[in-house]
Amino acid sequence: MSAITMRELTKVYPNGVRALDALDLEIADGEFFALLGPSGCGKTTLLRTIAGLETASGGRVHIGERDVTALPPGRRDVAMVFQDYALFPHMTVQDNIAYPLRIKKVDRRARADKAAETADELGLGALLQRRPGQLSGGQQQRVALARAMACHPQVFLLDEPLSNLDARLRLEARTFLKRLQRELGVTTVFVTHDQAEALALADRIAVMEGGRIRQVGTPTEVFRRPANTFVAGFIGSTPMNLVDAEVRDGELVVAGTRLPVPEGVQVTDGEKLTYGVRPEYLDHTAEPASGGLRGRVVVVENLGSFSLVSLDLQPADAPAGDTPGTSLQVVVPEGREPAPGDTGWVVPRPGRSLLYRDGELVTPEATPAVPAARTAAGAEQ
Repeated sequence: MSAITMRELTKVYPNGVRALDALDLEIADGEFFALLGPSGCGKTTLLRTIAGLETASGGRVHIGERDVTALPPGRRDVAMVFQDYALFPHMTVQDNIAYPLRIKKVDRRARADKAAETADELGLGALLQRRPGQLSGGQQQRVALARAMACHPQVFLLDEPLSNLDARLRLEARTFLKRLQRELGVTTVFVTHDQAEALALADRIAVMEGGRIRQVGTPTEVFRRPANTFVAGFIGSTPMNLVDAEVRDGELVVAGTRLPVPEGVQVTDGEKLTYGVRPEYLDHTAEPASGGLRGRVVVVENLGSFSLVSLDLQPADAPAGDTPGTSLQVVVPEGREPAPGDTGWVVPRPGRSLLYRDGELVTPEATPAVPAARTAAGAEQ
């Protein structure tokens, strides 16, 4: 078993920077797990702490049944692929792949056989006598993966291994990497700041911010139901629309338009919330629509098979030229793009909108907040 378990894991640098703040996380045996977040959130520090390249300031790390917190990297049975691949430029591909076996004092013939076998699995058989400088970026990436595979580790740790590839190679490498991980069945922890990579590759994702984990879930869970406004604004190629809303007479008022409260969610009249809906879950029409948010088109971004349209919302009773400043984005299919300056209506699809209270997702089980004025009135009675 090669599950990874972390309890109260903390990393504080000598200058006082708290890179990891008492993290609790479990990664299942054989899982492809992504650590996702903006630069400086602690994801690479967490990966390096699992590897033993960083010493934990507190907490424990278990790989399988072993507590590896105090073990050096060489005794943790993990293999790491770095962002720059870290290949030895003076060594051939064969020697680079065989290097971990050389460190383990495997004999020369066995090293060569294993390197050739692993290279064949990754389509590198014809490149064994070349040096890294003679390879393309995609080939260097595969050599780094082959070197990690050669010693049959319990865990693969991948630190943004696709970031140095161009867009075309990145897509090819992404497909290759996911297929390889499925075939090997090795527990894999993958660090990236690219939401598309995390959503495409991972079985589960941990979204990090400021040394803490803000949400853990499958790609579908994290995309469709972000646990807080940070995750909602970070996940997805187009961030979720987050706009102010107020509850009036059991409905939501968003930019002057009344919208239904999401099914099962309990709210209180007068409560101020944040209304969230993804651009992909909105429909745009040039004609007035019931339950539609009216806006003026300000930007149209052509993204190939669809366009991303940004609108400044206008209350239904406002003059056509007024723009109160609340903006919204909507995905529009190819060939149906409005022109900048047009007035249009955006209609949320049923069951696709979310509400956030104090930055946290309001679930059907959540208890509505009681306004302070009402609480004070109750105390006087």
